[in-house]
Amino acid sequence: MKTIKPEFIEFRTRDGLTLPGLLYRGRKDKAVVINLHGNGSSSVFYDDSENRPLASALAKKNISALFFNNRGAYIINKLNIRRGKKDERKRFGMAYEKIKECIEDIDGAIAFLKKRGYRKFYLAGASTGANKICVYNFYKPKNDVEKYILLCGGDDTGIYYHSLGKSKFWKLLAEAKKKIRTKHGEEIIKEILPDELFSYIGFFDIANPDGDYNTFPFYEVLRKVKLSTKPLFRHFKSIRKPTLVVYGDQDEYAWGDVPKIVEILKSYQPKLVYKIIKGADHGFKNRENQLAGIITSWL
Repeated sequence: MKTIKPEFIEFRTRDGLTLPGLLYRGRKDKAVVINLHGNGSSSVFYDDSENRPLASALAKKNISALFFNNRGAYIINKLNIRRGKKDERKRFGMAYEKIKECIEDIDGAIAFLKKRGYRKFYLAGASTGANKICVYNFYKPKNDVEKYILLCGGDDTGIYYHSLGKSKFWKLLAEAKKKIRTKHGEEIIKEILPDELFSYIGFFDIANPDGDYNTFPFYEVLRKVKLSTKPLFRHFKSIRKPTLVVYGDQDEYAWGDVPKIVEILKSYQPKLVYKIIKGADHGFKNRENQLAGIITSWL
């Protein structure tokens, strides 16, 4: 299998952030897959072996791969924002992330890659990364990406509603809305779930049923629970470009019924390409090479 060593890169977003990444490129590649990671403690730098199966498979087709840390990487991450000649220090990471800001990150990556000579762009996103592709397309349908790859898109809003329970969920959401309105949104919520850490801003963005984060509201459909007032799957339905959708049949965040959630997606977008990988979990553990083969064959 053809392998290439990654090049460490950095690029600037339009709103002043500098984001780091790893570019796996061949000498003459003009096409590139831009990869968007999920939330939590995610980072593209922890283990190169996680990037390599896809990067190596793409290299055989003369397609490069960019993996970069977006502003939602890690739980809490302090970054500098360049404003003119001055740097402003701000908190980012999952605890503070607003999903719509992914537009700045994706556009920054594309602008950087254009300067490096790339002319054909594909956008792949895993978990929250899949949600971000839908949000990006919804607000910027006329973009430079030719194809989308949605991997194991998740229903975070449904997960928090189910985990917290109806009463606590709506109480925390109302409290978060009030904190944001009174300019205290960056405060950390004292108690949500074990091992979870959120600011009021971050929690409201991820849990608000009418927010952009609620891209795949499977829980509402499967459990027949009314959380949203806006049309369900509106971001997903807006996609008009060739798109590959992949889930593992053992995905632990799919409410125990991957075939059913895929059928739900097909009911909204019957013309997209859907694949289910047998034995794969949410992270496609031990199925990375199979996933890479599916993606490269489709491209």
